[in-house]
Amino acid sequence: MSDAAPDKIPAARRKGRGALTNATNRFEAVTREAAHDGWDLPEDLPQIRTEVREERPRTVITRNASPDISFDRSINPYRGCEHGCIYCFARPTHAYLGLSPGLDFETRLIARPDAPDVLERELRKPSYRPATIAIGTNTDAYQPIERDRGIMRAILEVLEAYNHPVGIATKGTLIERDADILGRMGRKGLVRVGMTVTTLDPKTARLMEPRVPSPARRLQAIRTLTEAGCPVRVMVSPVIPALTDHEVEAILEAAAGAGAIAASTILLRLPREVSGLFTDWLAEHFPDRADRILNRIRELHGGKLYDPEWGKRFTGQGHWARLMHHRFAIAVRRNGLAERLPPLRNDLFAVPPRAGDQLSLF
Repeated sequence: MSDAAPDKIPAARRKGRGALTNATNRFEAVTREAAHDGWDLPEDLPQIRTEVREERPRTVITRNASPDISFDRSINPYRGCEHGCIYCFARPTHAYLGLSPGLDFETRLIARPDAPDVLERELRKPSYRPATIAIGTNTDAYQPIERDRGIMRAILEVLEAYNHPVGIATKGTLIERDADILGRMGRKGLVRVGMTVTTLDPKTARLMEPRVPSPARRLQAIRTLTEAGCPVRVMVSPVIPALTDHEVEAILEAAAGAGAIAASTILLRLPREVSGLFTDWLAEHFPDRADRILNRIRELHGGKLYDPEWGKRFTGQGHWARLMHHRFAIAVRRNGLAERLPPLRNDLFAVPPRAGDQLSLF
C-alpha cells in the first residue's frame, strides 16, 4: 500500500470532502493528470466547490430484482451526494455519468426538480400497483442541497396524497423539517425511516462523513421523528472492522434511548472504485491501523476487498463476520429493538381526484 495516491489533491483544495483524489472514471479511454507548466509563477488553485446541474427525467421510479434487497422500487431525487462519505457504495454510479467516483461524486451533483410531477404521472397510470418505494438507498435525499431545492419535500407531498408507502434511509437531520408529513404517514402505517449512525465519535465521523450532521444530532433526529409519530430504525452501517466495530453496542443503546424501535447492520463493502478511494483515505487518516483494517476486510470477503455475490456482500463471511452478527443480535435484544418489522400498508393507496374528474358513486 502506497503512502499517498499519485493524483492526490492538496488538502486545502478538498477541505470538508471525503475523497483524496478525482481519478478519471473507468469508462474513459484516456486519463488526465495535472502537471506543472514550467513557469515559475504562483499557482494557488481555488478550493473545490459544489456544482449542481439539473436533469429532466422521463421516469423516476427505478426497479430492481436483487434477491437480497427487500424492496423492488426506489427514487433518487439527486445523483451524487455532498455528504462525502468515503465508504459510500454509490460512488461508482457517477462513472456512468462520465464523472469521477472520487471528488466529482461529492461536488458535481445532479438535481431532478421535476421528480415530484413525474412521480405523480407514474402513480396515476391504471397499470400501477403500489409497493413500498425506497428513498435514500443510493444517494441521500436529505443532503445539504435539499434545503434550498425541496425536491424530497415535494415527493413526500405526492406520496402522502396517494397514501403510498415509503421507506427512507438517511443521515441528514434536515429530515426533521418534514416531521409533519412523516408523522401523519407514520400513524397510518405508510412510512418508516432508517437513520444511519456509523460511530458515536464526532472526530471519526467528521473524517468518514465530512458533511453529515454529527452523531449526536442524528440521535436527536431519531427522537424528533419518533415523537412526531414516525417509526425509526437505526442503521449501524457500515461496520468497519478495527475502526468502528467496537461501538456497535453503544450505538444501539443510544439509538434505543432516543426512541428507535428497530435496528439493522451491514458490514463494510467496497465495490469497484470505492476500494481504492477507501485505501487512500486510510493511509492518510489512520496509517497506524490501515493494514489491519484492510486485512480484516479481505477476511470478510474471501481474500478480496469486495465480494459482490448475493447473500454475502452485505453480511461478509468467516469467523469475524459471524461474531459481529452475534454481538449485534444480542445487543438488539438487550435494548428491546426489533430486527424485522411488519410491512408497510399498501391497501390505503388511492389516486386522488383532480379538478374536473368525475366523482365516484361509491
